[in-house]
Amino acid sequence: MNLRPLFRTPLKPALMLAGWLLSTALAAQPALRVSVLQFGTAHWELVAMQEAGLDRANGFELQVQPVANLAGSHLAVTSGSADSAVADVVWVQAQHERGMDYRYLPFSASIGDIVVPADSSVQSVADLAGLRLGVAGGPNSKGWMLLKTVAARQGLDLPRSARIQYAAPPLLSEALRRGQLDAIVTYWHFAARLRAEGRFRSAFAMRDLLTALELDPDLPVLGYVFRDDWADAHVEILAGFAAALEQTQRRLSTEPDAWQALRPMMQVTDEATFTLLRDGFLSGAPSPLTASRVGDLQRLLTLLGTGESALMPARLFYAPPS
Repeated sequence: MNLRPLFRTPLKPALMLAGWLLSTALAAQPALRVSVLQFGTAHWELVAMQEAGLDRANGFELQVQPVANLAGSHLAVTSGSADSAVADVVWVQAQHERGMDYRYLPFSASIGDIVVPADSSVQSVADLAGLRLGVAGGPNSKGWMLLKTVAARQGLDLPRSARIQYAAPPLLSEALRRGQLDAIVTYWHFAARLRAEGRFRSAFAMRDLLTALELDPDLPVLGYVFRDDWADAHVEILAGFAAALEQTQRRLSTEPDAWQALRPMMQVTDEATFTLLRDGFLSGAPSPLTASRVGDLQRLLTLLGTGESALMPARLFYAPPS
């Protein structure tokens, strides 16, 4: 006897109900609003997360809010119009000193490079004395603060001995191309684009400066930040986001095809630039924050001028629930 007709009718409604319940559960997932620079590297990572469905797989719906500049992104998270933004540890420390605490989840260990023409004689910090030096991000940028600190340890007052010009990274890149600057302190992805042209090189990287300060060269100096009260109220979402980030970074490092959807955002027209940007991004993927690495981040902050009593506490550096 053929039993299939006996099961067809009751199973179909049951499967439809299960599918409906699943879609309803997914649709009901809480939103996580993250403000990022429209053409920033964090935007690549978040889009890759969405493309793979890793936000929903970890219990939240990611909503990316692109903005035109870093100040706008910081304003979004401080005002509450976004739940998170990308900031460096120096910014988080400054907020702590103002009485506004943020939870810090590592994003990247890539800071930047000191870029010079390929035929430049610059090889070290000391060689920058007397040169026309462009600095991205302004006088309080982490790269410039690191460079000044290392220079001072070597007996060099770089702000006095070099001719400093602050400007946005694209303007500095163009000034270097035109020979209006001898060297620039710039973000790693702008350095990668210059190196891809073949006429420029990295004299040294910010990681070299961390090594000179006897710190872990792979410190995650950039992170996703969340208001502390928000983090306390949304423990599960924050843990889900941390898990989704780790899975996204693993996917980007092991599945080359995952990068294809990101190429339009990367604004690349040649393979050399694409390869340098991809490899630079992957090399900055942060390792887990151990107590030792948190201690190094705190020591970095003291080297950059923070008093011991004013340091942001270790609890603000995110650790997954045990």
